[in-house]
Amino acid sequence: MAPPHLLLLLLLLFSLSSLQPSLSSLLLPLSHSLSSALFNSTPHLLKSTASRSASRFRRRVSLPLSPGADYTLSFSLGPQTISLYMDTGSDVVWVPCHPFDCILCEGKYSPSSIPHPSPLNLSSAARLPCKSPSCSAVHSSLPSSDLCAIANCPLETIEISDCHKFPCPPFYYAYGDGSFVAKLYHDTLSFPSSPSLNLPNFTFGCAHSALGEPIGVAGFGRGRLSFPAQLARSSPEIGNYFSYCLIAHEFDAARVLKPSPLILGRREKKKKINSDISEEEEEVYYSYTPMLYNPKHSYFYCVGLEAVSIGKIKIPAPASLQRVDRRGNGGMVVDSGTTFTMLPRKFYLAVVREFNRRVAAAHRRAGGVEERTGLSPCYYGDSFDDVPRLAWHFGGNSTVAMPRRNYFYEFLDGEAKRKVGCVMLMDSGDEAESEGGPAGLLGNYQQQGFEVVYDLEEKRLGFASRKCASLWDTLK
Repeated sequence: MAPPHLLLLLLLLFSLSSLQPSLSSLLLPLSHSLSSALFNSTPHLLKSTASRSASRFRRRVSLPLSPGADYTLSFSLGPQTISLYMDTGSDVVWVPCHPFDCILCEGKYSPSSIPHPSPLNLSSAARLPCKSPSCSAVHSSLPSSDLCAIANCPLETIEISDCHKFPCPPFYYAYGDGSFVAKLYHDTLSFPSSPSLNLPNFTFGCAHSALGEPIGVAGFGRGRLSFPAQLARSSPEIGNYFSYCLIAHEFDAARVLKPSPLILGRREKKKKINSDISEEEEEVYYSYTPMLYNPKHSYFYCVGLEAVSIGKIKIPAPASLQRVDRRGNGGMVVDSGTTFTMLPRKFYLAVVREFNRRVAAAHRRAGGVEERTGLSPCYYGDSFDDVPRLAWHFGGNSTVAMPRRNYFYEFLDGEAKRKVGCVMLMDSGDEAESEGGPAGLLGNYQQQGFEVVYDLEEKRLGFASRKCASLWDTLK
């Protein structure tokens, strides 16, 4: 949904030793690259990233189609290998199907950066019937009788609950600034490197038309049709627990970074008993915070944010960030598909005001950079060693201290030919003017350098500071 974007390619890979019937985890590498054809400067890229993050949040849905936020998952449906965006902020898996028409998609991605281009040819897939529970789920839990009627099933067959031959009606799905219409199919899902591991009835949407969506999405949210939910129904030990560890973003053209590990399922933790076990193989201690249930947006991974610390000053978060009410409003969404963290205006201003109080005396504001990037505050300076530390305080007595690179990005401003640093947090707007929904969002820029654990059995999210590139080297 954003014209220029940073693509993080996710290629599925795991060792032969993990292919036993007792498989408990899968390792997937996340690689991170930029196509220089899609943008012409760092400020330009940052501006696009910021505007897309803001647009998605105001619609209260997240799709990983902005710079620095794209992860692509590769797998096979039937005989064809495809690549889809991975998104923890949505709950449906869909693919572009042949013939495919994408409206307003020009310049949204670089086809050469996608390893397995769509659209999909449906040579082996089959339509799901309107009596399927998945059909009811994708149509917002409509009863099967209503779905059969929409599918033009005869009245007599509806009355005797014998409408199995009629296919599930097409469904509509909308993101922040894009949408699609799709039909439900099922086919065998497999992994190119592991033909012995497959899901014979994997459900996905097949779209022949989309608005602003050139590539499909593998939703990793909490809904019935999400990627982990379907894995969990066949392999609970894999689908109910996953984590990723993102290497640092680099908003720099043609920069290719090391892979970041994405792990489906629990892996064995080792205690160091001799020097042969590396630091990354040792048992790691995580800071866990409870997942908050959202009755309106049940697929969101919501947590409660209680405060933010700038240096030694703790700034209490508003009640809307600490909990989710009965109407589904409030809480903070942890999302892999949005780049920058979004905070309600009054709280955001309080945070940056304290940050500015600590920094402004030694650094001049870079107003021109703020206009060109959409980020604020930004400062000029030869060194930013005096930038204060930032920490999140989540529910459950969970504190996550941020490395400086997670909230303060430094780069060379080409116009001024000076080094500049910008705070990588964003104002989500006035709560009084919002239409409800989550009050804040923790973007993937603030998640870099941490292993983020989604424990769906215990309904909790965990954070552990890790050397992600080293972790990948160890686990592969």
